[in-house]
This record gives sequence, C-alpha cells and structure tokens, in this order.
Amino acid sequence: MKIALMDSGIGLLAAAAAVHRMRPDADLVVASDPDGMPWGPRTPDDIRAHALAVARAAAAEGPDALIIGCNTATVHALPAIRAELEPGIPVIGTVPAIKPAAASGGPFAIWATPATTGSPYQRGLIRDFAQGVEVTEVPCPGLADALETADEEAIDRAVAAAAALTPPEVRTVVLGCTHYELVADRIRAALRRPGSPAPLTLMGSAEAVAAQALRRAGLEPAPAADPASRLTVLLSGRRSAGLTAPALAYTEGRLLAAMTAEREYAATHEGLPPR
Repeated sequence: MKIALMDSGIGLLAAAAAVHRMRPDADLVVASDPDGMPWGPRTPDDIRAHALAVARAAAAEGPDALIIGCNTATVHALPAIRAELEPGIPVIGTVPAIKPAAASGGPFAIWATPATTGSPYQRGLIRDFAQGVEVTEVPCPGLADALETADEEAIDRAVAAAAALTPPEVRTVVLGCTHYELVADRIRAALRRPGSPAPLTLMGSAEAVAAQALRRAGLEPAPAADPASRLTVLLSGRRSAGLTAPALAYTEGRLLAAMTAEREYAATHEGLPPR
C-alpha cells in the first residue's frame, strides 16, 4: 500500500507523519516543488499548472491515494487534479478546520498566510460554517517562509507577532496553513495566558486528512503494523535521496527520515525487531 502527498514545500510533513503514525506499514511518496515555490504569489492558472505537474509526478509512483497537503493548491487545483486522476487515484484536499472550531460555539482565531487571510475562500468558509460565532482572522506574514527554511529566529518573530494579534479571550486557534502545524508547540507557548481557566486548543488538518486518505484507499488504521516501509522523495519531479535539510529540523521530518533506516535495519536483521 502507498499514500502520496504533494505540496509546494514542506507543509505536507504534518499530514505525512500522521499517515505514518496511523499506518507504519504504508509506503509514502512526498512530492514538492522547490523549483517553483512559493505558489502563493502565483496566479490561479500558474498554481494549477505547477500543482498538476507535482500531482502527475506523484501519481506516476502508483499510490493508492493522493493528499494535496496545501490549502492554496486545494483551492486552485483540486478540481483539475481530481478530473485527471480520479477514479483511479482518490485525491484528498486540505481545508482549514473552521467548521469544527465553530462547532464549539466560542470565539476562535484563524492563523493563515496574508494572502489567505480575508480572501473570498476563507471568508466563504466562515460564512458557511461560523455564522454567529466571533472569528478573528490573524495574518502571519513570513511564518510559512521562515518554516520552509527552518529559520529559527524568523519563526519566533512571526509566531510572536501573530500571538500579539490574537485576542486574549480566544482559546481555540485554527491553523490555516499546513506549515504551521510543524511548530504547534511554539504557537501554544506563545499563546499561553497566565491564569486563564480555559486550555488552548489548536486545530490543524493533518490528522483528519490522513484518516480520510486511508478511508479513500480502503485502509484501516493499524499503528502496530510492521514499520519497515519505504519513503520516496520527489523534488520538482526528480527523485531525491532523502528529505531536504530544512525538513529534518522538524519532528515530523525526522520521523519520516527514520523510515529508511527502519527498512534498512529490517532488511539486514531479518527476524529481529525494528530498532
């Protein structure tokens, strides 16, 4: 079994790690576009063209399902990718968790890129799912770029700036960019309010998207399965020996990189348990 994920950069890591935790025996294909990123400033037609190219490269690996691990690509390219690949390969898009956040009834914030904040897409989700609920849209300039290069100081500055724009009474925050889930602990720390009686809830999309991909592929979660699975990395359509250096700065990237080591160990120590 094999699950593929695509994005312009490393925002797909959170969903890929979630798939691996749910099905350690599933091979993974992670396809990104370092030659064409960032996709956000591009026109919708250009985003669609780049996303289709990455999707085709991932599809050539024969996955049982393909996750678009990017909100921007989902908005602009999901219909085109589905039209080309389905029904042979189920395609799962990524949508911010606005609906479940609104279901709590309390005020919540949406952290997103400046291009997404206030966009017709995000405003439409708020209109459809959060009517009557107080919503604060928080732009996070530079955060996705800082995460993409693993620039620690820039990440801290961007997180602090977004936290300062988040009302203190807000205890639920939707992470509206897949990159942000890579630093959930830092975001949680920046939003810690001394003396607040309510815990903070961060709502990303990785777990839900991973679960949906497994369902569409006809698979059930089996976290105790043999973890000797294979990781294939595609960079703008080219096979790579492994993940990029910035990806390895995050827990999710290191988890995926360990897949290769586990497989090599299993192959050379037949009958012995994984390390």
